[in-house]
Amino acid sequence: MKKLDIGLPDVQAVYDGPEGVLWELIMGEQIHVGGFKSSMELATKAGIKAGMHGLDICSALGAGCRFLVKNFGVTMTGQDATRTMLQKAGERVQAEGFSGKIEFQEGDVTTILSPNSTFDFVWGEDTWCYVTDKGRVISEAARVLKPGGILAFTDWIEGPAGLSDEEANRVNSFMKFPYMENQRGYEQLIRDNGMELISSDDLTEEFAGYVDFYIKMLTEQLTFDALKIIGDDMELFQAMGGEMGNMAQIAHEGKMGRGRFVARKV
Repeated sequence: MKKLDIGLPDVQAVYDGPEGVLWELIMGEQIHVGGFKSSMELATKAGIKAGMHGLDICSALGAGCRFLVKNFGVTMTGQDATRTMLQKAGERVQAEGFSGKIEFQEGDVTTILSPNSTFDFVWGEDTWCYVTDKGRVISEAARVLKPGGILAFTDWIEGPAGLSDEEANRVNSFMKFPYMENQRGYEQLIRDNGMELISSDDLTEEFAGYVDFYIKMLTEQLTFDALKIIGDDMELFQAMGGEMGNMAQIAHEGKMGRGRFVARKV
């Protein structure tokens, strides 16, 4: 699987700048496919319960942490490497009165800033596609989980039909992904790190519909708002639209999609 020379500084530049604001406009605070519905499905499959302590890896605006605290009565730690995201996350946690239930730590998520066996569950939603060493993220997740703890995450993945090198280069360059893992690859990384795979769901068909939805929102409802974020640069807006159109096409062809995974630390 070919990896591009895209690293953490490239991802930080996206989420420290206008692109991060644009993704929030399109996808909401949660900045992941399916929003509340998807989070509820993941948490239910993972068996998240009141009183648990969880870690959100790549916590962004902290919406995942707030969702879990509000709806499942847990306490959360979020770790992210982008300062703008962490600043906004802290402000929103405070504004919603969750300061005693959610804390954040700043750092590269391939090194989790928590001791061994700290968390009842580790959480991630559509963000590990930005990480070059996905095996290291899962290894760190396993390290900080308590025995019997749960790993629950979704991510953008290479679809069952597979991507050509040209297709992978185009979509990963646009999205600032070093590469997308595939479903079987994630399953193997989970097993390689001593965890029992509970469920692995291919959500590729559903993913393609969401890409269509985001394009429709941008072109039929949010054009003014999106242009304002990118300095009213119509040429850039049209170029981004072209890349999203390409992404929709290959998603409908089953070449890229989304996976949902739940595992238990043995």
